[in-house]
Amino acid sequence: MKPKVALQRRLSRRMLRRSNAAHPIPPLSEKGDPVTLDDLAAQAHVAAEGLRDCARDAVRERVSDNGKLSAERIEIEQHAVHGLAWLATYVEAIKEMAAYARRMEEAGRFGETEQLLTRIGLGESLAQMFTGIPMNQGEILRLSDFGLGPDEVAPFRNAAVEALIASGNTRENRAALAALLPEAREGLLGDPGLDETFEAIRAEMRRFAEAEVAPYAQGWHRANAYIPLEVIEGLSAMGVFGLTIPEAYGGMGLGKVAMCVVSEELSRGYIGVGSLGTRSEIAAELILAGGTEAQKQKYLPGIASGEILPTAVFTEPNTGSDLASLRTRAALDGDAYVVSGAKTWITHPVRADLMTLLARTDPDERGYRGLSMFLAEKPRGADADPFPAKGMSGSEIEVLGYRGMKEYEIAFDGFRLPASALLGGVEGQGFKQLMETFESARIQTAARAVGVARCAFELGLRYARERVQFGKTIIHFPRVADKLVMMAVEIHIARQIAYCAARAKDGGRRCDLEAGMAKLIAARVAWAAADNALQIHGGNGFALEYPISRVLCDARILNIFEGAAEIQAQVIARRLLEGGN
Repeated sequence: MKPKVALQRRLSRRMLRRSNAAHPIPPLSEKGDPVTLDDLAAQAHVAAEGLRDCARDAVRERVSDNGKLSAERIEIEQHAVHGLAWLATYVEAIKEMAAYARRMEEAGRFGETEQLLTRIGLGESLAQMFTGIPMNQGEILRLSDFGLGPDEVAPFRNAAVEALIASGNTRENRAALAALLPEAREGLLGDPGLDETFEAIRAEMRRFAEAEVAPYAQGWHRANAYIPLEVIEGLSAMGVFGLTIPEAYGGMGLGKVAMCVVSEELSRGYIGVGSLGTRSEIAAELILAGGTEAQKQKYLPGIASGEILPTAVFTEPNTGSDLASLRTRAALDGDAYVVSGAKTWITHPVRADLMTLLARTDPDERGYRGLSMFLAEKPRGADADPFPAKGMSGSEIEVLGYRGMKEYEIAFDGFRLPASALLGGVEGQGFKQLMETFESARIQTAARAVGVARCAFELGLRYARERVQFGKTIIHFPRVADKLVMMAVEIHIARQIAYCAARAKDGGRRCDLEAGMAKLIAARVAWAAADNALQIHGGNGFALEYPISRVLCDARILNIFEGAAEIQAQVIARRLLEGGN
């Protein structure tokens, strides 16, 4: 036996012993196979973790110089580095499906639909891990990209892995799940696995979305119109903007799982409405984590009630994800800061009352340490006069989708802020303060993506059940039914990873990896669902009058904002290579 293979097998056995200690595996059947799906999933997860660790070690060796990670080598090996992030995300998916199966079995809620969703998801995820993971439509990650050959990979294809691949994404299982598609309601197939409190929140948001949002979303999109203020008032009345703000500051004091449910349901109605709360969430997190008590008292109650609508003003032309290169300057002049510079891709700024504004206060420090965050008040504008504040102007960016709030480029020229607007009262903390929001923002984006994917699934299913070709509705053609089945399976996977990250955040645990993985896979799932739902519509899907054309445009942004997929993969991989789990 080759030394490297022997080492990998010892690693696999060690991980198996560790897993068995945490979750003892029941007796095997007479054939030696685990007796339940969650047993199979638990053993497959052990193997998947071993494969991930083997790949991580191989990548780390490639990108290290004298035992330290090399930025230059990481860039050269970007395909393998980002592939490691995707492989780890699939391992996370398997872990969460195994956990879901165990919880639902124990609760007596693991019915036929839930079992099929999980079994197909496990089988397909494992099959892709060993044969090729699509990082996007044209980039496939192979285990050989890590330098792993058949001999190195073989120890991790244990009996559970082989059984799940063989009995997972089969024609028979897809047909069985397709027969259950009529059970889908509001784009939801299967039990999400949450308790009755969260399902009550889901029902309330669903009623609102179906009555006040979904019937009008296509019209708002086609007209490039603002979401009506009456809708915003309705969200305020339900507490959406103060969902996670502590009760002491006028909020509801709920956690990130509740945020996921709300964002998912509202985004199913229209991503613009599902995203209205994002800016409030970011602003509230910034103030809670880095603000003075006076700033908390001043702004949080108004944000919670919806009286104050915030907007995030971070991105600049030619910087994108490279926040360390921001050039907008905030210079102290007596008891005020004077802001000069340009910002771009600012969402919903015209009707906002408060800007969370990232600017450079130390011109001699070109990195992150020279950045500061400000709570910049501004008057509300309108299309005729979008920015009535002195020293501030802007122009709209016309976009394919994600409408309803409007995107702007903003120029600051002598825009003045009181010194008290500095978040926390200390300069140079802006990037650190912003990082405090990354986990929540990515979890919420994953939930929005799940909502968009559900909308696409619902539209595709409805059309497939109504459209008649060759004497029967097209849902009876296997290629159409298979598309819908795999949409449902992938939504199931993305939702469970998002909920896992939210539970970790609610538990006070660091969850940047889980949040990043949730966002990474959910964005891909939303785009695939929208693309396949449009394909089911055929030529009609290409017509602007059909809502799926809007959903396709809306889905595309999810792979770009809150960290583009490539940046997200880079961040995840870097953490893994540095020793994160």
